[in-house]
Amino acid sequence: MIKSYTDLVVWQKAIQLAKDVYRVSQGFPGEERFGLTAQMRRAAISVPSNIAEGQGRLSKGEFKQFLGHARGSLYELETQMHLAISFGYLDNEVAGDLMASGDEVGRLLNGLLVALK
Repeated sequence: MIKSYTDLVVWQKAIQLAKDVYRVSQGFPGEERFGLTAQMRRAAISVPSNIAEGQGRLSKGEFKQFLGHARGSLYELETQMHLAISFGYLDNEVAGDLMASGDEVGRLLNGLLVALK
């Protein structure tokens, strides 16, 4: 039984993804501090934050809505990762690991959305 959003595997995986984004973005150029670095970090934080907020809402419909926001933030993050790769800020191995984590979070979000229907 789910007692808290922290019990949700998707939230746990999204937290780890956010930590990983913070770790790898530390190596981005300084001029990206208020650009791509900040955007990626905001999007990464938004994923578990929306899962948590949605789980705390009063209805299943609101929960689904916030899971949709989380999925949108995840897609935003994936787009930013593609940009970071194209700018040469992420090497292929690190980017592949991040993308795989993002894919896993996305599958878990989609599964939870289906289960809530």
